[in-house]
Amino acid sequence: MRRGVLSRLFPERSPDLRVLGRTLLHAGLVGLAAGAVGAAFFAALEIVDRLLLEQLAGYHTLRAAGETFLPPVAHGPFRPWLLVLLPALGALAAGAVSILAPETRGGGADAIIETFHQHGGVARRRVAWVKAVASVLTLGTGGAGGREGPTMQIGGALGSLIARWLHVPARERRVLMVAGVAAGIAAVFRTPLGAALLAVEFLYRDDFESDALVPAVLASVVAYSVVISVYGETTMFAHAPRYPFVPAHLWMYAVLAVIVAALSVLFVATLRAVQRLSARLPVPAWARPAVGGLALGALSTPLIIYVGMRVGVPGQGLGLLGGGYGATQLAITGSPWLSGGWQAVQLLVLLCFAKLAASSLTIGTGGSAGDFAPSMVMGGLMGGAFGHAVQLLLHDPRIDPGAFALVGMGTFYGGIAHVPLSAIVLVCELAGSYDLLVPLMLAQGIALLLLRRRSIYTAQLPTRRESPAHAGDSVLSILETLRVSDLADPAPDNVVAASTSLAELVARIPSGTRPTFAVVEDGRFSGLVTSAEILQALELVGPHMAVIAVDVMNTEPRTVRPDDDLYATLEVFRAEGLDALPVVNPAERRWVGMLRRSAILDAVRRRASEQGAQLLREHSPIVALAQDDQLGALLAELPAHRQGTVQRIPVPDDVVGRSLRDSDFRRRHACEVIAIQTATGELLTPPDPARPRDAQDLLIVLR
Repeated sequence: MRRGVLSRLFPERSPDLRVLGRTLLHAGLVGLAAGAVGAAFFAALEIVDRLLLEQLAGYHTLRAAGETFLPPVAHGPFRPWLLVLLPALGALAAGAVSILAPETRGGGADAIIETFHQHGGVARRRVAWVKAVASVLTLGTGGAGGREGPTMQIGGALGSLIARWLHVPARERRVLMVAGVAAGIAAVFRTPLGAALLAVEFLYRDDFESDALVPAVLASVVAYSVVISVYGETTMFAHAPRYPFVPAHLWMYAVLAVIVAALSVLFVATLRAVQRLSARLPVPAWARPAVGGLALGALSTPLIIYVGMRVGVPGQGLGLLGGGYGATQLAITGSPWLSGGWQAVQLLVLLCFAKLAASSLTIGTGGSAGDFAPSMVMGGLMGGAFGHAVQLLLHDPRIDPGAFALVGMGTFYGGIAHVPLSAIVLVCELAGSYDLLVPLMLAQGIALLLLRRRSIYTAQLPTRRESPAHAGDSVLSILETLRVSDLADPAPDNVVAASTSLAELVARIPSGTRPTFAVVEDGRFSGLVTSAEILQALELVGPHMAVIAVDVMNTEPRTVRPDDDLYATLEVFRAEGLDALPVVNPAERRWVGMLRRSAILDAVRRRASEQGAQLLREHSPIVALAQDDQLGALLAELPAHRQGTVQRIPVPDDVVGRSLRDSDFRRRHACEVIAIQTATGELLTPPDPARPRDAQDLLIVLR
């Protein structure tokens, strides 16, 4: 049997490389699918927005510099009454579609987090297209949310679907789901590295899904490449060429972080309040987004009319409808119609709080719109307002409000979603440089500290330890660390020659067992004889016929290699239904030994016991807990007449180096030793009366 190139180059790691290579190939397929769907989703949103909001309602959508791919179109006459109704009509249609998959209601991030942790990464086949249609209807008619949240769910659902088509194990299915999330974000936000980091970071409040990082990066790169091949390479926002680092400005970014953290708390509180009120509405769940859409239209239209009158452009958009990235662009680079001075500060603050209310109405009532874009927009607006304010107060020409807007964007979402690292990278990718790295790190650290107990995602779990998806990680780690060669038994008990007679095979079967015999000639493995094949031969020819092992053996059984890990080997055990498997070196089928299922179980138990002992040695609070538990159980077993005062005392001088029995401890000290705590923290119950005691021991006595 010839070995592959990877197996020859890396013989000790070839199983890992095979699994990794397969996963990366699958991740590439996920990225390709998510990139194509993301490009189509992006186009569908803009087409629906152009047709309904701009041409039909006469609304002038405020977009970021890299947010459009269609040429400008002539706007229709401004129809405020239609602008009031459109968000409600779109949300109603989206709600009707969501009846087919109720899990698509809301932003989508929480749903995909729950699918990962609670449902083994299995999303229904219809989720991807239902979410896409519902989101186009919601966002294309003015729903105040982002497209990134929906593409998280769309991409994750595609990853899950492809994993099911490929029949991969549950662990790889979850990895491909995360890769799909990364690809979805990269497709619409065009930040491949930030998207990959976000996908592995947003599942937990204080942890990463590290196993999925490399597949997520690959899927993100592929999806990004697909999108830019369609729309061209561009960043979402226009911005200044450079943001020079000024150490004297760091205190301003620290103050901004505190303000943004407070704004984040207000947003989450408002969102939860709207969700509670929405749940009490006397309408079906699928119709509640329409109520939120109607309230959104009623809130936004008067502001749009007012600003349109001030700037001379009826229907001038403010970023309240849709994702709102145009409002962030306004905060970063300004606009010809945005006046300077304190009026700019007031307008940006007003837009920030208006966006907070608008997004809460859409997302809180179950509209199919994400919270990623509103968070970035609110942070950018508040950051821009703060930058303008400190510029006016300090008269420092080095202050660029755009820098504060970008830092505010990352700080808001990174803090409230507990994704500080990915938020930093996202903003750096958006800015096209790492000029703002230090201010971002400072602001993220402060925001994360202040928002420690708050999160916009209710489905997030603290760490991998709390996730059902990682319930077996300890055992899995043991199985992946050990190799077949570690447990292969070369003993000849189950090895027979090809000429071994049927009668001898029967004689070598211990009572009540079902052994498996390996047929080995000159050190080479020839075949396998199972108990079932022996019994079948007995029924056909009887024990005294001239039948030998070579006549009944299976010449092409499943074998395992010495360098295979035990986790992969368990699948072979399950498929074959055997209690033992032959271990064969592929080079000339050299016989190595037999791997028994019971040996794997014993190894897992032994390693788990060793890990538990190491845990107790290294963590004194756990040691104390274990000792108290042992001692409590011991005291509970004492008869009622033996109850007394329990004390921990050092070993008396006359007992050091002597046993309790030899020193006549009970009579001389008028107490009974019920346990001994050694210097290593081990609790010995019951104590050995014949073992000499060390001066470092503690005696637990009953007086």
